[in-house]
Amino acid sequence: MFEKLLQRPIIPVIVIDDASSAEPLAEALLEGGLDIIEITFRTAAASEAIERIRKAFPEMLVGAGTIIDEQQAQQALNAGISFAVAPGLNPKIVKFFQGRGVLFIPGVMTPSEIEQGLELGCQLQKFFPAEAAGGVRMLKALAGPYKSRGVQFVPTGGINVDNMNDYLALPNVANVGGSWLATKQQIASQDWKKIADQAKTTLSIAANINPKKNNQLANGFHK
Repeated sequence: MFEKLLQRPIIPVIVIDDASSAEPLAEALLEGGLDIIEITFRTAAASEAIERIRKAFPEMLVGAGTIIDEQQAQQALNAGISFAVAPGLNPKIVKFFQGRGVLFIPGVMTPSEIEQGLELGCQLQKFFPAEAAGGVRMLKALAGPYKSRGVQFVPTGGINVDNMNDYLALPNVANVGGSWLATKQQIASQDWKKIADQAKTTLSIAANINPKKNNQLANGFHK
C-alpha cells in the first residue's frame, strides 16, 4: 500500500454528510482518473460511505481520515479501509493500525513529531496544516535534516490546484491531499460532472511536475 500511495500524487480528502452520495462521488472521481479517496471521520456517514465505495468499486483505494481515537480506528477498520490518516501523531493509534497490517499516516508539524513518527516506523507522514505551518518553505527546511531517513510527506491543509505543484516538486513530498476536488457544496448539489472535470484537470496539471508519471497521470490510474 505504501508503494501504491507513492504512485498517486493527489488524494481527494472528502467530507461526506449523506452516505448515499458515496457511489456517485466515487464514480465521478474514477471518471476523472482518480482511483483513490480519503473519507474523513468528521461526520456520522463516514463508515457507511467507505463500505459503499468498497463494495461498488473494489478497484478504488479507500482511506479513512481524521482518525483521532481508537473507536474511530476500529470503525474504519471494520469498514474495510486500505489506509488511514490522522491530523496528529498518537502512538496508540499508530500501533493499532500497525498491529493489524494497515498503513497509517500520522499528522506532523514539527521536527520532534517527525522524529517520533520515524521511531514508530512511519515513513509516510501527513504535514498538517500545511499552509499554516509554513508550507513549501517549511518542507524545504525539513528536507536536509531528514533526507537520510527517507521520510516522505503528504501535505494537507490549504492545498489547491494553484499551489499543489509547488509541493509536488519537492523531493520529500509523496503526494498532496485536498478537498477542492469534491467540495461539500458540490457533493450536496450532486454536481458529479464538475467533480469529474476537476479530477481530470488536476491530474493534467500534476502530470507536468514529474515526467516519469506523465503517462499514468494523463490516462488515469484506474484505466
